[in-house]
Amino acid sequence: MSRAIVVGAGVAGLVAARDLAAAGLDVLVLEGTDRAGGKLRAGTVAGVRVDVGAEAMLHRRPEGTSLAVDLGLPLTHPTAASSRIWTRGALRPLPRTLMGAPLDLDQLDATGILSADGMDRARQQSVQPLAPEDDASVGTLVAQRFGDEVVDRLVEPLLGGVYAGQARTISVRSAVPQLVDLLGRPDFTLPVPPTGAPPVFAGVDGGMWRLPAALAADLVERPGVEIRYDAPVTAVRRTASGFVVRTGAGDEVADLLVLATPAAPSARLLDPVAPDAATDLAQIRYASVALVTLAFRADDPGVAEALEVGASGFLVPPVDGRRVKASTFSFAKWDWVREAGDGLLVLRTSLGRFGEEATLQVPDDELVRASLADLAEATGLHADPVDAVVRRWGGGLPQYWVGHGARVARIRAEIAAVPGLAVCGAAYDGVGIPATIASAHHAAATLI
Repeated sequence: MSRAIVVGAGVAGLVAARDLAAAGLDVLVLEGTDRAGGKLRAGTVAGVRVDVGAEAMLHRRPEGTSLAVDLGLPLTHPTAASSRIWTRGALRPLPRTLMGAPLDLDQLDATGILSADGMDRARQQSVQPLAPEDDASVGTLVAQRFGDEVVDRLVEPLLGGVYAGQARTISVRSAVPQLVDLLGRPDFTLPVPPTGAPPVFAGVDGGMWRLPAALAADLVERPGVEIRYDAPVTAVRRTASGFVVRTGAGDEVADLLVLATPAAPSARLLDPVAPDAATDLAQIRYASVALVTLAFRADDPGVAEALEVGASGFLVPPVDGRRVKASTFSFAKWDWVREAGDGLLVLRTSLGRFGEEATLQVPDDELVRASLADLAEATGLHADPVDAVVRRWGGGLPQYWVGHGARVARIRAEIAAVPGLAVCGAAYDGVGIPATIASAHHAAATLI
């Protein structure tokens, strides 16, 4: 029987291992930390167990929800609470957009997000199609059509929430390919979803962290599968019949190898095996972020008045110069969080974009103070939290800069030239959970 080694026990690595095991292979998963899950992780604030990493996945793309159902996990969807934009001194309704590109200019005008001059420019709608062979940044294309103010006050906060990146560096073809066609049309519209349409997002009741936990539990019950924790991989060597993978505890031998690790460690491991792929991977940059989770007593004076406003949270344009880039009112967004809180209102803030790593190089209590100060100014909340938990994700989000798609195509071609080798994860085709799962299926399929 063939043996496969999967390096990395995030969602991508676990899914790839599951596919390989289902094909009848013995599988060893090597994880450098003490747990599975990658950026899906649980934390406890004031006794409430919540996500301190990714909290949702796209529902209209099937890979994530199908996997959750297959594992017997109960799905849930966000409440009807709406998101806001904190800009120009107020929490303003978020209009219909496609990653910040406005789908209803009259609705946008009513929000007050743009100045009068900004609205005038947006209504001019300059159409400049992107050539099929070209790539461009999301910010560049949207600014050509609607003006810089739309980019600064709508595109930037939305892209900042997904990629912690900058609109004028993120590739439109890799991050929001639908925009390429829409921005090239004279009429920039999408149909309004009909009543009863499936929700855009889904979560797992009790937290997204349950997905990798269930995956890991499913794997270790299969014969011939092992997940080994605290087992960082330091080197990979190609042999005539497969691979030798070096760990601190010794060498492991396998016929097949999947690297489900971020770009930088993958580049280091691939250098002696696929040096051209390693060079391309080393060019992918990552952003660091911090999540501050806070719990407040709902019966504290002013807490409910400030937070129970029908909002699921807010995004912050970087031009407004705030410390936080977003806040999610978890208690209002997810029914299960409110129920688990039992009289507590749990929310979280997000800090950090690409190039702003220095702003995160402060003690945890400074990030908590900054979050409370911005929350007070945005919502009028003046109360001491019952508890606060800071979770840092250093180098957590890959940046899909212009030309990313071509780089990934080169990497895959170079990897394909090495029999028995595959890569997967968020560095390639999408940072969301479904896209990451799809990359794992693709990696396993190429080997099977």
